[in-house]
Amino acid sequence: MKYVTANDLKRKGVSVVREAIAEYGEGEACISVRGKPEFIVLDTKTYDHLRECEILAAWAETKEDIKAGRYHTDTKKHLEELKAELETS
Repeated sequence: MKYVTANDLKRKGVSVVREAIAEYGEGEACISVRGKPEFIVLDTKTYDHLRECEILAAWAETKEDIKAGRYHTDTKKHLEELKAELETS
């Protein structure tokens, strides 16, 4: 991963991030502050891909929950269970 210092970012602006992302070729760059990595910047293509992966993972988890019977069709009963769970925590 290509690193960009906060000072470079301050002096050169977003162009330094754009250059770092292009140079590394992985759609990401790290911004370091006082020599320590603090922020990761992603191009929109990489960000969109990660969001899609999160959605697919949530979908797979939901399908597993349905397969295992961990779901409700009775909204009233479900709300009562949630309320009871909140009261005990």
